[in-house]
Amino acid sequence: MAVELISAVPPWILLGVALGGIASAFAAVAFYLGDRFVAPSVAAAGDGETAAGDERRRREIREYLTAIDERFREDHPLGEVAVPFYLPERGVAITFDAHDYFRLEGEGVYTVLCEHEMPGRGLGRRLPFDVIEPDWGPDPSVERGGRDPVAAAFAELDVARDADADEVKRAYRERVKETHPDQGGDEESFRRVREAYATARNHAGGAGEEAGRGRPAARTDRTDSPAGFGR
Repeated sequence: MAVELISAVPPWILLGVALGGIASAFAAVAFYLGDRFVAPSVAAAGDGETAAGDERRRREIREYLTAIDERFREDHPLGEVAVPFYLPERGVAITFDAHDYFRLEGEGVYTVLCEHEMPGRGLGRRLPFDVIEPDWGPDPSVERGGRDPVAAAFAELDVARDADADEVKRAYRERVKETHPDQGGDEESFRRVREAYATARNHAGGAGEEAGRGRPAARTDRTDSPAGFGR
């Protein structure tokens, strides 16, 4: 019966089915090879760039904290979160992750978010205590025309650079409505807005709800030995 049905089908249809099957097989093999060999290479390159950027930030922040004679701990655990740097005498956490930033802020830990573009020497203006800046000379990022992460954060929220914390918060709420994935936005835009808010709020200072939150004590001179940094 099957043989009779096949013999009744025109040869050109059988040829088309055979060629379609061969083409599908080639496409499946191509997708497999692409996923097996090409995609991991791209992902590995991205991971390598991220790791290199994190190491650069760690090195610059480590050098900066050492230069201002501020004691710190690296990869310090705070509950379920491990932060790259923690200043034990100030109760200040330094993180590169926006999610960890909001989590720690919600737990009452004063946290500074450092973006990928921020040079280590830019940390001082975000710390909640007075710092005598080292004489670094000209900022290489400025000389190269590098992007100012603080200016970029205020621009992302569409507020003026001198906006206070309340204005920043209002702008953040509006931008979140536009970019939240549940409201038709995308994850990347939502992440940028959250990071921008963390940066702008740190820079705007202690207005609004920040005013009621305890801030670490102002910096005082110390005469103890500088040994033990980073431990």
